[in-house]
Amino acid sequence: GDLLSSLLQSPSAAKLLNQPIPILDTDSEYICSLALECLAHLFSWIPLSTSITPSLLTTIFHFARFGCDTRVRKMSSVNGSSQNSVLGPERGRLGVLAMSCINELMSKNCVPMEFEEYLLRMFQQTFYLLQKITKENNAHTVKSRLEELDESYIEKFTDFLRLFVSVHLRRIESYSQFPVVEFLALLFKYTFHQPTHEGYFSCLDIWTLFLDYLTSKIKSRLADKEAVLNRLLLSLPHGHRYEDALVLLLTEVLNRIQFRYNQAQLEELDDETLDDDQQTEWQRYLRQSLEVVAKVMELLPTHAFSTLFPVLQDNLEVYLGLQQFVVTSGTGHRLNITAENDCRRLHCSLRDLSSLLQAVGRLAEYFIGDVFAARFNDALTIVERLVKVTLYGSQIKLYNIETAVPSVLKPDLIDVHAQSLAALQAYAHWLAQFYSEVHRQNPEQFISLVSTALEAITPLISSKVQEKLLLSACHLLVSLATTVRPVFLISIPAVQKVFNRITDTSAQRLPDKAQVLVCRALSNVLLLPWPNLPESEQQWAVRSTNHASLISALTREYRQLKSNAILPQRKVQLEDTKVIIHQTLSVLEDIVESISGESTKSRQICYQSLQESVQVSLALFPAFIHQSDVTDEMLSFFLTLFQGLRVQMGVPFTEQIIQTFLNMFTREQLAESILHEGSTGCRVVEKFLKILQVVVQEPGQVFKPFLPSVISLCMEQVYPIIAERSSPDVKAELFELLFRILHHNWRYFFKSSVLASVQRGVAEEQMENEAQFSAIMQAFGQSFLQPDIHLFKQNLFYLETLNTKQKLYHKKIFRTTMLFQFVNVLLQVLVHKSHDLLQEEIGIATYNMASVDFDGFYSAFLPEFLASCDGVDSNQKNVLARNFKMDRDLPSFTQNVHRLVNDLRYYRLCNDSLPPGTVKL
Repeated sequence: GDLLSSLLQSPSAAKLLNQPIPILDTDSEYICSLALECLAHLFSWIPLSTSITPSLLTTIFHFARFGCDTRVRKMSSVNGSSQNSVLGPERGRLGVLAMSCINELMSKNCVPMEFEEYLLRMFQQTFYLLQKITKENNAHTVKSRLEELDESYIEKFTDFLRLFVSVHLRRIESYSQFPVVEFLALLFKYTFHQPTHEGYFSCLDIWTLFLDYLTSKIKSRLADKEAVLNRLLLSLPHGHRYEDALVLLLTEVLNRIQFRYNQAQLEELDDETLDDDQQTEWQRYLRQSLEVVAKVMELLPTHAFSTLFPVLQDNLEVYLGLQQFVVTSGTGHRLNITAENDCRRLHCSLRDLSSLLQAVGRLAEYFIGDVFAARFNDALTIVERLVKVTLYGSQIKLYNIETAVPSVLKPDLIDVHAQSLAALQAYAHWLAQFYSEVHRQNPEQFISLVSTALEAITPLISSKVQEKLLLSACHLLVSLATTVRPVFLISIPAVQKVFNRITDTSAQRLPDKAQVLVCRALSNVLLLPWPNLPESEQQWAVRSTNHASLISALTREYRQLKSNAILPQRKVQLEDTKVIIHQTLSVLEDIVESISGESTKSRQICYQSLQESVQVSLALFPAFIHQSDVTDEMLSFFLTLFQGLRVQMGVPFTEQIIQTFLNMFTREQLAESILHEGSTGCRVVEKFLKILQVVVQEPGQVFKPFLPSVISLCMEQVYPIIAERSSPDVKAELFELLFRILHHNWRYFFKSSVLASVQRGVAEEQMENEAQFSAIMQAFGQSFLQPDIHLFKQNLFYLETLNTKQKLYHKKIFRTTMLFQFVNVLLQVLVHKSHDLLQEEIGIATYNMASVDFDGFYSAFLPEFLASCDGVDSNQKNVLARNFKMDRDLPSFTQNVHRLVNDLRYYRLCNDSLPPGTVKL
């Protein structure tokens, strides 16, 4: 504490920082910039130590001021002399270089005790710079000052603040006199006056780091893990003032996402172009803002709720009040708001309501679990409002209403309705907990909430409703059926209406995504066990019958295809058939996937309902073997069946499926798929190999009879087609299948008897199917000679796993015929630097192989390897051999390998660069 107070009043540093910036001539500036570049490079690798002196730090900070002095830039624009117009930007660059030096020092997490004093000095000086940057005076607002500074300088300064908070705040905060709250006030100013969106995003990241720091600090103090965080925030040093800062932050971030307060800036954001994360600039802005809101909520739930809910309520009043402006016109309903100013205000209010609904949805997780009872009333208030809003939107059909500015207001109204459904969906886990707490006593309130929500959903499940709104309704229905699972769901008229709608063949089919979601919800209503009820009250018999009739209705057209499958089809007819196959299988696959982790009873009922459709699929498969798009979907379906319902399908039928596939995928068919049908054909083969992966992993003896034909398919049919192709297609799946064959069926190759191994002391197993084993190993070896680094890494990992689990490298066949071939390949790969990213993994694998027979490695392999090396003379080979120490521990051995490789490459380089005819001594 004393140290910091003396630093903050340190006259020498303060004097130097307050002096005017000196005028440097061009040569001096050039030399200074080179010196700062050198320092930045040095700081990037030297450790923090006393060689970095206080005077050096003060000097660097003095240069850092060059970037935050707006007069430097003004001088170049006001004074037209050519010398100054060059100097302005140059001097700004010195500021950027100085901040680069500071950030290199800041990024080091390992701070020696003796360096902490310097660190404090750095923060004091940065504090001064931050004050300078955010200082307001008559001539400048903070924002205009920041706009005048070099963008690169602002970027570096923001990096500095991020490093300070993420790496050093925990050290510095413990010094009682460090002005942490004042620092937060300056950071607040700096954040909310950023001139660019990117700058603002970067500052929000810093606040997120700070909030994470506070949360983890509080959690580490919790003796009682269930204590509420906000009570503990007050127990921290500066706790009350932190609380004030966080409430300010929350209010300002919420204001920034509202058109009501920030329209000009928000309208600049692009809401159409998707970035690499598949979100628009507006969505990213909103998401990052809501993350900060959520983190404040975790620390201060009561404050956050009381700040957010009234703002939401204000916008909801506007939305709910629209009903009085709806008038009936000749063509339907019209919103009677036409004045341009009113339309603009309504547009802003609806955009804000949409954002605030997303905020409320994001906070759902802070009302469940241990705090459910404590925060029950707040959550109930939110859920009741959301249910009311969703029902209101569906009843007055705002999504279909005519407006004065349809291109703006119609999307706004649809978005608000969709967001209200999505926000309600976020509270599904809260509803599930509510259900489990009240189901025995007084469930009326819960039943009313769920029934009303379903009344809001049902009118939206129609092909006439816009897809955005339709999908929001479908997702909410899925959550109610899957997460909440109330026992009365099936008897609610709204749900029965959806059942009738989906099973009615005359009704227009929903778009694919929506159809799949609604079918999943209806299937889950019947298949998933009801919570809080014993097995005897689950009514499985009735539910099983209902599920069978649901699936029967959904697959009616599909099952009729079986009789026509063998007949040649005209082109139009074929396309119609493909559509039926696609629509049916996408629904069935999703249903199977959604219950694959559920209880045995659910899976049994599911398979009983699907059985006929599965048999139809198998009968159709041969007829469509040359239609790779259909085969792709069928194999996707079968893969999902194998992963989720393998046990329920039973052994005989599973065998029939595998045999059908093995018969269909002949060498010619595989070649056609891989070589001539592009990515779809390759996907078909990959899915087939994935199905075989599931089969060969199955424990017990049931599928062991298939092993010879599976290995034969891999090594004699698939491998020859892909071995020489540079394309990675199919290879990863094939090698994974080969690995699974070895890993899960080791005794197919090595029949070890416990008695024999005890008698001999070492297990020298009896080898079977030797030719197949050798062929698989040879394929692995070949894969290391190819340029694909992902395949190399995967296959090296597989070999190492087989060695760890099954002692692969120790087996006689591997040790005597393959070991040093593999070592040779790995060393050659290191020498050629073709897979440099995997140096460490290759070094360890080389050690694991060599350690099986160190004597052979040192006495036979190494001399042979060096003798076969071209590009080096015999003297150099002797030096290489001498330098390779006979160490037998991993670190020393790998160090020797890397030294050998580097020296060999060095000698070759030297020899290649000698002029022709040079006499080598």
